[in-house]
Amino acid sequence: MNTSNAKQIWVVKAGSSLLTKQGAGLNHQFINLWVKQILELRKRNIDCILVSSGAVAEGLNRMKIQSRPHELHMLQAAAAIGQMGLIQYYESQFQKHQLHTAQILLTHEDFSHRQRYLNARSTLKTLLELKVVPIVNENDSIAIDEIRFGDNDTLAALVANLVDANRLIILTDQNGLFSDDPRQNPNATLVTKDYAGNPDLIKLATKGKPGKLGRGGMLTKVKAAERAALSGTTTIIASGNQANILTSIADNNPDTGTWLLTDKEPLSARKQWLANQLQIKGKIIIDQGAKKVLTNKGSSLLAVGISTCSGKFSRGEAVLCVDENGHEIAQGLINYNNEETKLIAGKPSTEFEAILGYIDEPELIHRDNLVILSSES
Repeated sequence: MNTSNAKQIWVVKAGSSLLTKQGAGLNHQFINLWVKQILELRKRNIDCILVSSGAVAEGLNRMKIQSRPHELHMLQAAAAIGQMGLIQYYESQFQKHQLHTAQILLTHEDFSHRQRYLNARSTLKTLLELKVVPIVNENDSIAIDEIRFGDNDTLAALVANLVDANRLIILTDQNGLFSDDPRQNPNATLVTKDYAGNPDLIKLATKGKPGKLGRGGMLTKVKAAERAALSGTTTIIASGNQANILTSIADNNPDTGTWLLTDKEPLSARKQWLANQLQIKGKIIIDQGAKKVLTNKGSSLLAVGISTCSGKFSRGEAVLCVDENGHEIAQGLINYNNEETKLIAGKPSTEFEAILGYIDEPELIHRDNLVILSSES
C-alpha cells in the first residue's frame, strides 16, 4: 500500500481492446470496474488522469454502422458522436460517488505551442485540485494524419510529462512486455522490471503486433515509457483484465506486469516541452566532437560541429540532432533555416556574415532550446 503522505498523480491509459466490446460500443463492465479502482486510489491519496480510447467505436455503435469506415471524415464524425457517449457514461458512473469528470481533448499543437502547453498543464493541475477526474483523449474529430499523436500511448506519456506524474499505467489485453510474442510463442517470458530507454526493449517490442482495435502495439508502449521517463515517471504496462490491477500496482505488487523505471534526473518543464516536439522538421548530422560537448557539458550546438542537414525547416522549428551513425542525440529549436544551415555547416560563427550576408545568432541551437535525448555511441 502507498504509505506516503505526499499526494501522487497517476496517468492511467486503457486501450480500445479493453474499453470496447470488440469495437461494438463501450465495455460498461470494464469501465465500472475501472471507476471503482480509481475511487480506491483516491482514498490512498492518488489522483488519476484517465486517457481513454473508445470514442470512434461508441460513435459507430450509436449510428448502427457495422464495419469501421475508411474515410477520414466518417471516422472524425464517429469520434465526435462517440465522445458524447463516452464522457456521458464516465460522468454517470463517477456521479454515483459525488465526483465530477472533465473532458480534455488535445491535439499535437497543444503540446508544440509553448503557451498552449502551459495552459493545458495549468488546467489539468487545477482540475485535480478541484477533485475532478480529467478524461483525456485526442481531438479525433479535427486531427489530421500529419498532426496526429498516432496512438493514445504517446498521448498518455505526453500527459505524464505535462503534470509530472509519478506513474504512467498503460492497461492492455496483455500481461506486459514479453521476451517474444506470447500469442505465437507459449514459452515467452514476462519482462518484470527494466529501465525505460534500454534499447533491448525496443527489439523485444517489435516482435508483437497491434491488436485488431489498437493503433499502437507493444512498441508504442515501450516508446511511451521512454518519453514518460523524461519527467521521472515510472511506467507500468499491465493487463486491464487482471482483477484490481490498479490497487495491486499501488501495493507495489511485483507480479503486476512490466515495470519500466527511470535512472535519469527529471527534466525541467521547458526541457520536457522541447523533448515533446513531435513535429520534427529536419535532421542535423553532428560530429563526434560536437556530440561529446553536447552530452558531457550541456553546451550549445555550434555550426562548426555539424557536417550537413536534411529536411526543410525554418528558424525556430524543431530539428533532430543525430551522430554520424544515425543515433538520436538531441533535439531543439534551430536558429537558421535548412538552406542557411547547409551553407554554414562546419564553419565558425565569425564567417557567418561573409557567407550569409548577416549573422543572427552565433549558435546553431542555443543550449536553452536544446534537450539531450541520448548519449549512446
